[in-house]
Amino acid sequence: QVQLVDSGGGLVQAGDSLTLSCAASGRAFSRYIFAWFRQAPRPERSFVASINWSGGNQYYADSVKGRFTISRDNAENTVYLHMMSLKPEDTAVYYCAGTTLRVGSRLRNEYAYWGQGTQVTVSS
Repeated sequence: QVQLVDSGGGLVQAGDSLTLSCAASGRAFSRYIFAWFRQAPRPERSFVASINWSGGNQYYADSVKGRFTISRDNAENTVYLHMMSLKPEDTAVYYCAGTTLRVGSRLRNEYAYWGQGTQVTVSS
């Protein structure tokens, strides 16, 4: 199992950048595939980005492609989401998630491990 702690959220202005972190504890961090999801005021938690075991492959939602970058440091057991050119519609609670099932999965129910979430608010 792996335990995830999300951090790095905050209040920023449109156009700013922000980096979220997901610190993992537990065994075999490098065996997990990780992703970021977000949940705005509407109830659905939506896929943002995912990364494979080595960090060599990343997958993005169309809405963030070119602005967000997911990365991981297997030596530090940490996953990052670097967000640039933030927009008010990026406002949401961001969650880190982990799975051992499938690289590139965008389905919430395929991720068994979740962080507690970190709030990102982008003002216009």
